[in-house]
Amino acid sequence: MRPLLAFLLLSASALGAPCTTATPDCAEWLTFGSGPSRALLYRTYPLDGRNEHITRAFILIHGAGRDAHNYFRTAVSAAFLAGALEDTIVISPRFASSDGRGCRDKLDKDKVSWCCNGDSWRSGGVAVNDERLTSFDFTDEILSKLSRKDALPNLKAIVVSGHSAGGQYVTRYLMANQVHGKIGIPITYVVSNPSSYAYLDANRPGAGAYASTAAAPGYIPAAPTGTAATTGFRPFGDDRNCTTFNQWPYGLQKRTGYTAKISDDQLKKQLVARPAIYLMGELDILPLGGFDASCPAMAQGPTRLARGQAYAKYVNENFGARHTVTVVPLCGHNARCMFTAEVALPIIFPNVGQPILAAFQAASLR
Repeated sequence: MRPLLAFLLLSASALGAPCTTATPDCAEWLTFGSGPSRALLYRTYPLDGRNEHITRAFILIHGAGRDAHNYFRTAVSAAFLAGALEDTIVISPRFASSDGRGCRDKLDKDKVSWCCNGDSWRSGGVAVNDERLTSFDFTDEILSKLSRKDALPNLKAIVVSGHSAGGQYVTRYLMANQVHGKIGIPITYVVSNPSSYAYLDANRPGAGAYASTAAAPGYIPAAPTGTAATTGFRPFGDDRNCTTFNQWPYGLQKRTGYTAKISDDQLKKQLVARPAIYLMGELDILPLGGFDASCPAMAQGPTRLARGQAYAKYVNENFGARHTVTVVPLCGHNARCMFTAEVALPIIFPNVGQPILAAFQAASLR
């Protein structure tokens, strides 16, 4: 038998046959409570099956296209490159929408439909066809499943991540969810290239809040004055023309859905206390891929890269958080590039051995 083929067969056996194709074989339904409402997700291992080999979970939430199957492929690719398929359960949930405003997904029986705009799935909005559920309840249920010791007794770490619209979801779920400290497993949040964030007060960034290379080509920022000259932040000065700049999901005013029952102070405390990494594309400086150019979003910076750098600086310097920013070289607004990059793999899969690719190369040379 050829060495590489032998290695592949041996690896498949050792890995416990993870399901790695974005097909119905790798999908399962998650039922909320006693039902009948349910939602679809892709995963490498069954959520309810006992698996003593799993030590970490990687959840990757899709963008505005709601293409969970493509994001599952990206997540599996990242796990493969990190050599983590054997001990990681990879999950990609799908937030289906058929609200008639640009989102017309075909819905299976009892499948939950979320709003695409306004009180949307990106920010914990209420389901269109089940007022008991919000989009944040979906990830709550996934985390609850992962915390079951009868199924995954050796799970030690969870990464909740999302790109673009999924990054919007994760940055707000990070501050809002009520299960973080209850499931008994450390959770890290990886926020990648969202168009906007939820600010905690009426301050917004100036040019001093981000690197000059984060600005869009040809962008000339106004010279900072007052507190913005030293801190990079100042009270937003155009609230008359941009009346929604501080309303949810851009700020904490007039919150809806999951977050409506949580106080401002609690949201601030949770955001500051929880570990977050902003994974930003070095080249995500163009208005592409559903870029939010509304006035409340533009108040947060001229590009996605600028907004991410500014927000991390904002929560760290003004509220005492310890969030970090990792800029991925040569990546624009592309989830596959972001999550399979060399600098991203140790963030998503800490404490793993050499990438499995090195083992393939060694086997092929025998």
